[in-house]
Amino acid sequence: MIASAHRFILATVTGFVLLLGGHQALAETRDPEAFFFSESFGMFDEELANARDQGKKGVLIMFQQDECPYCHRMRTTVLNQKKVQEYYRQHFLIFHVDIEGDLEITDFSGQAMAEKDFAFKKNRVRATPVFAFFDLNGARVARYTGATTDVDEFLLLGQYVVAGEYESMSFNRYKREQR
Repeated sequence: MIASAHRFILATVTGFVLLLGGHQALAETRDPEAFFFSESFGMFDEELANARDQGKKGVLIMFQQDECPYCHRMRTTVLNQKKVQEYYRQHFLIFHVDIEGDLEITDFSGQAMAEKDFAFKKNRVRATPVFAFFDLNGARVARYTGATTDVDEFLLLGQYVVAGEYESMSFNRYKREQR
């Protein structure tokens, strides 16, 4: 009786491990720092020129803070997904800004300031995460506050911006029409 119970437990655990392994094979994950975000020295005026030279649609900035659970969830469930990384890197240069940071950056117009001033004063970021999309002239064209529900919604957000749909409708309306 004990031996059959052990076999049952072993079979259950083995099945669970195989199931998890199969799930991981379907959704390849990679470090978002290395594969989602672009390297930058915080010179966003120069990054606009780089985006133009590379044929990108614009620049995406993730405003975040260290202790933000929603930022952490985005990094560990969405931004670490290979298909998200590939899509976004194809269309945007992507950076993150710490809304409490004191590091000096240069905004899109060439003005130097602390990260926190760029977040609060220039972009009115009060909650995190905020995904702000800027066109090749440095104008903000779309903004999404909070964590998306899943990978598909975040990909839809990127498609919304790439297609220029922000010019004629809200993201919520776009989502309804796409689903």
